[in-house]
Amino acid sequence: MAQYRKKKTKPASGSRRGISAVWITFASLWVALVLFFTMLSMGWLGFMPSFEELENPRSNLASEVWSADGVILGYIGIENRSNLTYSQITDNGKNMNLIHALVATEDVRFYEHAGIDARSLARVFFKTLVGRHSSSGGGSTITQQLAKNLFPRERKSKLGLVYSKFKEWIVAVKLEHNYSKEEILAMYLNTVDFGSNAYGIETAARTFFDKKPSQLNVDEAAVLVGLLKAPTTYSPILNPDKAEKRRNVVMGQMNNYEDPLTGEKYLADEDFEKYKEKKIDMSHYRPISHNDGAAPYLREYIRNYMKDWCGSHKKSNGDYYDVHKDGLRIYTTIDSRLQRHAEKAVEKHMKEVIQPAFFKELSRRKGNPFNNLSKEQEEHFLTMAMKASDRYYQMKQDGASESAIKKYFKEEKVAMRVFSWNGPIDTVMTPWDSLVYVKKFLNAGLMSVETGTGYVKAYVGGINYRYFKYDNVIQSRRQVGSTFKPFVYTMALQDLDMNPYTLVPNTEVCIGNWCPRNSSHQREGEMVTLKWALANSINWVSAYLMKAGGANGPNMVINIARKMGVTSPIEPVPAICVGAAEITVFEMAGAMATFANQGEYVQPTFITRIEDNKGKLLESFTPERREAISPRIAWMMIQMMKGVVDSGTGARLRGAQFKLSYPMAGKTGTTQNNSDCWFVGITPKMTTVVWTGGELRSIHFRSMEFGQGARQALPIFGHYMRSVYDDNTLNFYRGDFTRPNLPESDFEWDESVYQMELDEEMDEDINNTSIW
Repeated sequence: MAQYRKKKTKPASGSRRGISAVWITFASLWVALVLFFTMLSMGWLGFMPSFEELENPRSNLASEVWSADGVILGYIGIENRSNLTYSQITDNGKNMNLIHALVATEDVRFYEHAGIDARSLARVFFKTLVGRHSSSGGGSTITQQLAKNLFPRERKSKLGLVYSKFKEWIVAVKLEHNYSKEEILAMYLNTVDFGSNAYGIETAARTFFDKKPSQLNVDEAAVLVGLLKAPTTYSPILNPDKAEKRRNVVMGQMNNYEDPLTGEKYLADEDFEKYKEKKIDMSHYRPISHNDGAAPYLREYIRNYMKDWCGSHKKSNGDYYDVHKDGLRIYTTIDSRLQRHAEKAVEKHMKEVIQPAFFKELSRRKGNPFNNLSKEQEEHFLTMAMKASDRYYQMKQDGASESAIKKYFKEEKVAMRVFSWNGPIDTVMTPWDSLVYVKKFLNAGLMSVETGTGYVKAYVGGINYRYFKYDNVIQSRRQVGSTFKPFVYTMALQDLDMNPYTLVPNTEVCIGNWCPRNSSHQREGEMVTLKWALANSINWVSAYLMKAGGANGPNMVINIARKMGVTSPIEPVPAICVGAAEITVFEMAGAMATFANQGEYVQPTFITRIEDNKGKLLESFTPERREAISPRIAWMMIQMMKGVVDSGTGARLRGAQFKLSYPMAGKTGTTQNNSDCWFVGITPKMTTVVWTGGELRSIHFRSMEFGQGARQALPIFGHYMRSVYDDNTLNFYRGDFTRPNLPESDFEWDESVYQMELDEEMDEDINNTSIW
């Protein structure tokens, strides 16, 4: 039987061409895709970060302002952000709560992929793009999110978003190649926005829980990780219920997944059940703002100083430093504990005593804070205040005329928030009325300088920086009253060869047509010692000393003030002996500290050093020093100013209210019409100057009951120092002033007359504050 072989049928030429076309098309697409990603990676299709940029990614790092005792006072920058290392975030691996919460919620296969998670991409493609399931989750890994944070998307079109996504894939792979997993996690946490003006994990942990990231509990870490999805929606302040649910979702993820390193759940079942029932504790919530926080007036001064500093200092690449973006570390001389005590002392006395008394007096004046000003003068000052307001500036920018702006200010009632000592008040009033309202508040300034170093340890520029931006420490020159008298008495000791127990007449003195008056009639017509006269602030004796200096007396006093650091203009007229000169708190603090420094003037200093964001020293600062007066003169002045506190106008510091029994010197001061009230307090280790008064000199008490340094300024010092001595963490020095190492003969004076003066006053109330 014949066998037949089946003949093979050749495929048609058209089919062969079709198959070839498919393979060619596939290969072409593959080559095109490889070429596309190669060109994209090389930066030929748009920006692609270089190796150097990946090694040193740029982000807007706020500059940090540090206190001398290691506390962050605040930030200067566009974004309140600081960088931490992985070991700082986890306390060298001892606290992994934050890392576990992040990985379990945002990228559970983080330790398995190399920047791109193929399984997540496939899920997104099939469930979201094909199946239209909007709840299937995102496909971006933590590394991809970091790439987007470091190099933000610029294009907004759909095609542009696709292009940006591809670019993020490449950057993510490069990041995985250049950094360890731990470094990527730290970089990510440093770049994300947590809301509440908190950028980066360090700022977020401080803002929401007043902790370091390494101190966060499981539930606290879950709250912060939950914020990453939508900082406003899941804010524990704005939406506490949603925040709690989101926190529990994060902890649920931690309970669902295991740590690949240990094989154990990130969060055990019993811990999950315990934590999910807890309420979110926001009692330590402290949003960081330039208006709030510790030492806001000092931080503003430093911000302006650093802008000038950056304009003359360049980085290694030739660009000038930017205080708002380069994450500089500025180490100040401020002690956060002293600063806190100073701010509380100002608030306590102004809130509880001075402002209520002033409001009571204003009620008798129909609410008008101005004294003896004509309507034209009031209009002038309020118009100046109007032109300094943000509202005026904005209306000017919008093209409004002067007359239209003033009409609006005087007639248009608007909703606004105004200051009060019991918290901000939401009200409706005309902008003009609001200008009058803020004038009714008396203000204050305080600065403390450390003996020997010149370091400024506390700085309070006003009662509330948010509402009163003007700095009363370094910007405001005010008449200093009797606190200027130590310069006059220094001249008497130095140039007139007197000593603290020299007898001088307490009789009326006229220099030309100028005849000052005493504020009390105490011991008028008698011979008194210099120490007693200074302790009781006798104007006639100050005028006597100025006249004894001859025609050159005013210039002799001014020369001493200049050597002691006073730079404000001073007219060489006799009236300066009772305080007609206008000087800043800053200058007075530096000058008065000269006495405690044994005659050496040390310029007050705010900053000790500046570092870059890696800790490299950029500049350190050493204060200017010079001998202003001899150690012997300085010692004599301290002994005389001790009399002010022990038995003179500052004696209430020794009384029942403050009970300050430790060695200290001081000087009260009050100006004409009670406009400016001062107190200088000197301890062996620190000099403090306090000023209180109105924004304008016409705003003041009309009587001496509260309108004097001993009632307005001295109690702030008293509250401040009482808190300082009571703070055991400070261990503040309680000893006496150190006498200069000079021959005993330099300090041999007859103190018997002064002792007799004190004996005569023994029956008087040393807490009498009705004198100047």
